[in-house]
Amino acid sequence: MVQVLGIGGVFFRAKDPAALAQWYQTHLGINLVPNAPDATPWVTQAGVTIFAPFDQDTDYFPKDRAFMLNFRVADLAAALVELEGAGITASDTTYMDGVGQFARIHDPEGNPIELWQPADP
Repeated sequence: MVQVLGIGGVFFRAKDPAALAQWYQTHLGINLVPNAPDATPWVTQAGVTIFAPFDQDTDYFPKDRAFMLNFRVADLAAALVELEGAGITASDTTYMDGVGQFARIHDPEGNPIELWQPADP
């Protein structure tokens, strides 16, 4: 069996790809796609990645979206303060015992993004 090593990229359609990529870089620190040999790609820290297909009728994220991004953060409270300062409002802030804290934001094109601060081991 083929054993994948991790996520190699996330690719999705956007109305304005350049502007959306810049939003992700500005607000979430995700480097732009390298376009030169000396450009630095986004390198993630080692950690848990959840791969979970959801039932097509799920209400966990909007029905008009086929996917939701989930990003691990070190300090959810600090991230939410910074995002709020940039005019990005969070919703659905929750805590799951043994799993961690979550909050939901949306990018400028309405794609749902879940921020997750994993529970301490």
